[in-house]
Amino acid sequence: MFIGKYNKSVLLTFFGLINSILGIYFAINNNISLAMIFLINAGLCDLFDGKIARLCKRNDIEKEFGVQIDSLVDVISFLALPVCIYIKLIDNYFLILNIVIVFYVLAGIIRLAWFNINSNKDYAINSYTGLPVTYASVIIPLFYIINLIVSFNFSYIYVILYIVMSIAFILDVKIKKPMGVWYGIFLFLAIVFICIIIFIG
Repeated sequence: MFIGKYNKSVLLTFFGLINSILGIYFAINNNISLAMIFLINAGLCDLFDGKIARLCKRNDIEKEFGVQIDSLVDVISFLALPVCIYIKLIDNYFLILNIVIVFYVLAGIIRLAWFNINSNKDYAINSYTGLPVTYASVIIPLFYIINLIVSFNFSYIYVILYIVMSIAFILDVKIKKPMGVWYGIFLFLAIVFICIIIFIG
């Protein structure tokens, strides 16, 4: 009755999308702390959805559908949501704002497209080429927490941060995929970040 392939392997990806949409809503309404929390949640969903998908029995079409859905959700979660956050953090620097946003989104789209065409190749099994856009869900909240703790105008630091992330997205360097204990480390960091943001945000 509907197009697409629907099974439990994509449920966590869809839940990540819901978190991202909520994050965009709160960013637009100037609640950056809640936007950061939903960005972290989206990152966790993206971290674990692939692991869960690999445990599910899927045919080739379902696997390809999952890859495409994951990348499209990543556009919302780790490009659109960080852009909304950035706009609210740097709203006094119009020219810089636009240049950095364009660069960030363009680099992120290139990174995702490159991942899609290389996702099934042997060398892509244990490593990524370029910084995955998902890492925005760790890096941006980390700097936000530092900003909350340190009484300092972080506007220019956010500008530099987004430029550096953009460059890292498209750098031809291999980054090892998180495996084993790293899932627990990222989960622990997410919980710590969320608690700090709740208490001092």
